[in-house]
Amino acid sequence: MVNEKELKTMIENIIHEMLGNKSNAAESNSTPVSDSDGISDDALPDITKIEIRKELLVPEPLNQEAYMEMKDSTPARIGVWRAGPRYKTSTSLRFKADHAAAQDAVFSYVDEEFIKRNNLFPTITLCKDKDEYITRPDLGRQFSEEEKERIKKQCGSPTVQIMVGDGLSSAAIEANMEDTLPAIKQGLKVYGIDTGVDLFVKHCRVRAMDVVGELTNADVVCLLIGERPGLVTAESMSAYIAYKPTVDMPEARRSVVSNIHQGGTPPVEAGAHIAELIKKMIDKKASGLDLNLA
Repeated sequence: MVNEKELKTMIENIIHEMLGNKSNAAESNSTPVSDSDGISDDALPDITKIEIRKELLVPEPLNQEAYMEMKDSTPARIGVWRAGPRYKTSTSLRFKADHAAAQDAVFSYVDEEFIKRNNLFPTITLCKDKDEYITRPDLGRQFSEEEKERIKKQCGSPTVQIMVGDGLSSAAIEANMEDTLPAIKQGLKVYGIDTGVDLFVKHCRVRAMDVVGELTNADVVCLLIGERPGLVTAESMSAYIAYKPTVDMPEARRSVVSNIHQGGTPPVEAGAHIAELIKKMIDKKASGLDLNLA
């Protein structure tokens, strides 16, 4: 039976080895990590900071160069090796850490200072808390009459109404919005398109944008929202965009720019593309499958 002290020592040694592999992935042997790296009884290094794609985990691979090229081409957990029929402890620890990060992204809130700093007008759907948001998606698509009046009064009738919603990942908003939103607005400004007041919607589902579309009568509504986190990243944001959206409209009328994060579509690049897409929607008076991009 392994006691707590032995288990802690074992985990420390594994993380030392992983950190060594990270910095020497292109070499067949990793450099040992010294005891001066800050390992203490109080905390261990953040295992999620280790880049999975750069880790050399298979001992003595037949073709190391091809192995590393394959790992670098995908964020999937490939080439993780094994201990008998099971995953190695380092792989299991990373899996649990990424799963915990995904849970945190779902149940945490966007910082109120972040909302103020970015001049977002805050509103909220009918959901009272995160538990209700998870279990009652329908309430995340609706607003109270009081909130509807606040939105109408604050936003008016802009050509393009931009919304930011926490969705299923507050981490995605805080990681990407500050680069994406200015790029969108700058692009629209070049096209001579006004955007008005930007909304922040707490406990937001995608179809909340349809209600806002009817309230503002905007030509286009663009919603930046945190997507359901996975084990590759908890920071993926998407933009849902629709021309004159209405409640209960078919999903085929909605356009999506997804996978916005540093490991996917870079936020600034996504913002420029979204601005161009909105301009085409306004010119052609269509979105989703009705929008001919040819």
